[in-house]
Amino acid sequence: MGEQATAVEAARAVERLRLAEARLARRRQTQCGPSETARAAMRYVYESSDAGVDVTPTMVADHVGVSTASMTTILDRLRTGGLIVFERNPDDGRSKFVRPLDRSADADDIDPLTAHVRRLADNLSAVDMEEVVRFLTLITDAVDRECT
Repeated sequence: MGEQATAVEAARAVERLRLAEARLARRRQTQCGPSETARAAMRYVYESSDAGVDVTPTMVADHVGVSTASMTTILDRLRTGGLIVFERNPDDGRSKFVRPLDRSADADDIDPLTAHVRRLADNLSAVDMEEVVRFLTLITDAVDRECT
């Protein structure tokens, strides 16, 4: 690409990204561990734990953007896999907190792709980063509105 990318080139780049993400999601479903949604849930649980924030299954579901029922299934698999535990909420016996089982693990090990993207973003200027975030937010909003 030259100095100035055209709108067509930007759209093609986004389409290539979407196709690559779809291929990755299919590979992850069959070849390499937890699903994309489970990885996002784990990252949120780890980052919340690091920040000292208690999270419930509903909070995880809201953050990831899936139903509470779907998240319950995902969290049960993660618990069975030895990645999380549930602890009773001392203030509300009807709710529980989701916590990492082994907090010595690095969140970047759960989702190395996100860690790699963060390292790539470190090479952008603050102005470029703002533009990328703005553009990707617009793309995300467009994707979320599709077929609704």
